[in-house]
Amino acid sequence: MFSSTSPETGRDPWAGDARPGPADPSRGYPPGPRTGPAADDGGDRRDRRGPRRLRKGGPGWRPDDEPADDAPVEEVPAVPVRRPLALTVAGFAALLGVGLVLGAQTAGPGHRLPFAFIIFGVQLLFVLAWTMAMRPPALLLVALVSAGVAAAADAAAVRSDIAGLAPLGYVAVGGFVLGVLGQLVRRVDRVRVTDSLGSTLLIVVGVVAFGTLIVLSRIPAGTQAITICLGATAVALTVARLTDAVAPWPRLAPQVPRGAAGVVAGAMIGTLTSAVLGSYLVGFTPTSAALIGLVTAATAVLADLAVGYAEAGRLMAGEPPTMWIARHMQGPLGGFALAAPAAYAMCVLFL
Repeated sequence: MFSSTSPETGRDPWAGDARPGPADPSRGYPPGPRTGPAADDGGDRRDRRGPRRLRKGGPGWRPDDEPADDAPVEEVPAVPVRRPLALTVAGFAALLGVGLVLGAQTAGPGHRLPFAFIIFGVQLLFVLAWTMAMRPPALLLVALVSAGVAAAADAAAVRSDIAGLAPLGYVAVGGFVLGVLGQLVRRVDRVRVTDSLGSTLLIVVGVVAFGTLIVLSRIPAGTQAITICLGATAVALTVARLTDAVAPWPRLAPQVPRGAAGVVAGAMIGTLTSAVLGSYLVGFTPTSAALIGLVTAATAVLADLAVGYAEAGRLMAGEPPTMWIARHMQGPLGGFALAAPAAYAMCVLFL
């Protein structure tokens, strides 16, 4: 008979031997976690030199993998300020202001035609400068339509029974629609009609804006208001350009040859000029004249500055430069065009 107890009873079966593990890794208990450093294929583990970063849309990455961002930034060279050109534009702004102010003095009850002819000549200059500078797709068509709009606006301002802006508004809308339809008829310009909407609207509204001076001369104290507002505008534009010729600092943008000192000095001296004129003209005080002069002078100077930014943007976009005389007449003409309705609004609202 065999004994029911094995002779190995009481002996530790694993004594002196390693505990057997499961032959199949899928059976039994999982192995314990590793506490030592893990070795790569080459036996060395890459040391971390900093915390891991999270990359947007991807796994983390270390600062060692980060590309160098300390590359030098390319500086845009500043456009030089040409003093003879700035002096020439300042002289043109002064002559334009003197012509408009003296033309307003010729206007009287029943004698609006001389002033209307002067305004029409300025409008033709505006059409020439702005069409050559902006170059809409149908340049000749836009120029002809704008000239027709200028003549119609002046006739409406002179012959209307009541001095108001409603007839001028109708003329502006009709001219804009006619210009757009004329470009739609041309197959070549039909593709770029959306590009020409802004330029056509600016030119049409600009020529109509000069017609508000004729309407302003027909209301009480309108001629005095024209003298104050256009005098302040002329002085502001002239001083701004003269300051740019002497001290164009600080530069507002490297691509624009204008300085902040000229813009501020022009607006301030233009306001002072309007206050001095208001102390001599009937129906005005230095305070009221300075108020309307400040609005028109600041508006004109900012419009002149905006034209410079627009020209710099066209050059940076790769467009060829326009006619020399046209693009430099554009700023003062745009300043007077924007100052005219501002003068009308200030005269109607505050006088």
